[in-house]
Amino acid sequence: MGNNKVEYLINIINDMDIKDKLRLAICMSQSKWSGFIYNTKENYEKYDAMLKEIDEEYRNTLINFAKYKLVMFAMDKLMEMETTEQNKVALYLYNTIKQDEFL
Repeated sequence: MGNNKVEYLINIINDMDIKDKLRLAICMSQSKWSGFIYNTKENYEKYDAMLKEIDEEYRNTLINFAKYKLVMFAMDKLMEMETTEQNKVALYLYNTIKQDEFL
């Protein structure tokens, strides 16, 4: 059952644009409730800088991430997962963003 959850969330991530992927990565890197091994200050700073480069709204205003329903839905699904599943999704997301930044 756990792999189905991971695959489902990976499919959602694949359908996101780069801005939503970065928003999700920022939310994940700030998360205090999970066992992410990737929720480091360095990751937050990297994804924050990348999003500021491509999203003028994020750069100029205080953003309420709750208005991004798909990002919040993904975070909700992550909270339902075990730590190992969460880290699989996080690693996939971070690797996807690295590929997208060269497009």
